[in-house]
Amino acid sequence: MEKRTDKNSYTIVFAIIMVIVVGAILAFLASSLKPNIDENKRLEKQQNILYAMGVNDNDEKSVAMVSTDRVAAEFEKYITKQIVIEGENITEDEAAYMIDLKKETAKAKDASYTRKLPLFIGEKDGKTYYIIPMRGKGLWDAVWGYIALDENLVSQGVFFDHKGETPGLGANINQRFFMDDFTGEHILDESGNFAGIAISKSNADPKNERKTDNTVDAIAGATITGDGLAAMIRKDLRMYMPYLQTIKK
Repeated sequence: MEKRTDKNSYTIVFAIIMVIVVGAILAFLASSLKPNIDENKRLEKQQNILYAMGVNDNDEKSVAMVSTDRVAAEFEKYITKQIVIEGENITEDEAAYMIDLKKETAKAKDASYTRKLPLFIGEKDGKTYYIIPMRGKGLWDAVWGYIALDENLVSQGVFFDHKGETPGLGANINQRFFMDDFTGEHILDESGNFAGIAISKSNADPKNERKTDNTVDAIAGATITGDGLAAMIRKDLRMYMPYLQTIKK
């Protein structure tokens, strides 16, 4: 006599029940953990913005963000204004740092949509910083970052990170030896035209002493990641140029 548990229908019903149960558990966990996930994203973005303008806990060589228990207070202290640029409209928005660049890029595929460009203005030691978020494509997946500019449109610092670049190669875009090279680099050429910052293995400037050549040395073995990062900088900064030209001295 055939057991009920040997029937195909039993297997199918059991599988359906398990899918429903597991799905319900995952949905519950996602819902209950969402506030913590959102809070961690908020703190991470604040840390990255502050890092780009030089507010961090770095020692001589390592990368160290402002600790999570201090970052909210430091963000409020150093970031004096957050604005959102939508075409010719500029508005203040205290939650501008939570704008999702990936979603904005997708929405901008519709020609009728006006993309939201968040920008953060910071003050430190009597100096004003204009911090711009960026997002692009590396070798394997997304790369992103922030660049802090002064009123002369000279880089005062950057922060880069990635989703899945090659360890020891492209993944090193978030290391000090690479990010520090961007400090002092100009995004305009000598004629005052927008140039961005290229990343070149033929730069022949290992000490990065030439700050007006719009170029930093590439990471060995990470040409495609570097090209993607340079394209990201050029693409996203270009969108901000109409505003940046108004603050340039």
